[in-house]
Amino acid sequence: MSQTLEDTGHEGLLVDRHVEYVKSLDKKHDEIEYWMTEHLRVSGVYWGAVAVHLLGRSDALDRDGIVDYILGCQNDDGGFGGHVGHDSHILYTMSAVQLLVMYDALDKVDSGKVVGYVVGLQDKATGEISGDSWGEKDTRFAFISLAILSFFDAVGEIDVAGVVRYVERSMNYDGGFGSGPGGESHAAQVFTCLAALAIAGRLDIVDRERLSGWLAERQLRSGGLNGRPQKLEDVCYSWWVLSSLKILGRTHWIDCSRLCGFILGAQDTDGGGIADRPGDVADVYHTCFGIAGLSLAGYGGYPLAEVDPVYCMPVSVIERAGLRKWVDKLPESWKQA
Repeated sequence: MSQTLEDTGHEGLLVDRHVEYVKSLDKKHDEIEYWMTEHLRVSGVYWGAVAVHLLGRSDALDRDGIVDYILGCQNDDGGFGGHVGHDSHILYTMSAVQLLVMYDALDKVDSGKVVGYVVGLQDKATGEISGDSWGEKDTRFAFISLAILSFFDAVGEIDVAGVVRYVERSMNYDGGFGSGPGGESHAAQVFTCLAALAIAGRLDIVDRERLSGWLAERQLRSGGLNGRPQKLEDVCYSWWVLSSLKILGRTHWIDCSRLCGFILGAQDTDGGGIADRPGDVADVYHTCFGIAGLSLAGYGGYPLAEVDPVYCMPVSVIERAGLRKWVDKLPESWKQA
């Protein structure tokens, strides 16, 4: 059900201010925050691009400039760093590929090199995926590996069964998933594991009822969502929790009207952008996931583009890339969201 502006009790979505906020982020070279975040610049560009795409302002950013910058972040090993000259990491490789797909420029990279980089990060004995050459393993990387490969129609290049076994070993008694076997259930890890299983076509291993209940319990009195019990609500979980419930076909298990109100209350009404919670300083990460959360929640105060709950990109882009096949793999009883 769409949530109208009147439903939320807050000022509506400040579209123009958010667009201007995103556009301003590359003009703050005199601020220390700009240089302190250099290591994740590629992901920052991705967050900003998703925000403006969902707001229907995909032309707000310099498409050619972004593509050239991203291509400059690719290393000889085929992966991408968080900025020009930085070491490759699967996180930034994902953001880079997502940007190239959004701006219809994936053909500008050597697909074989990118695929080879990702495939080379899998431990053939355990199925686990490392984030980089240093070997950190995490269920985030399991999802990211499958997502990147899917963009190149190369999921079969990796041991998918091994990835699924790793994700399944990371499932807990409460239905949730951790960062690895034995890790505490966390909403962000739940998303990565569900998204990985969606791409692999193996959502059958999920305890849908138990996990849906655990996710629904993440909503607090403010309307916002937290990532695990006894933690504060945070705008970013509007994405991590609601995307998971969307995959599970259970977005109606939370009060989306109250969630929209929480997100809108975290807007910077002067400078634009969205913060982690009302009263805090806005940043592009929470701006992206706040707007994505509004899209998933069916916010009706502005015609947001529909966001794909697996790839966190506009559905129109994912359909153009031929990657909505994960929907066809859903159990029929799940397709009621």
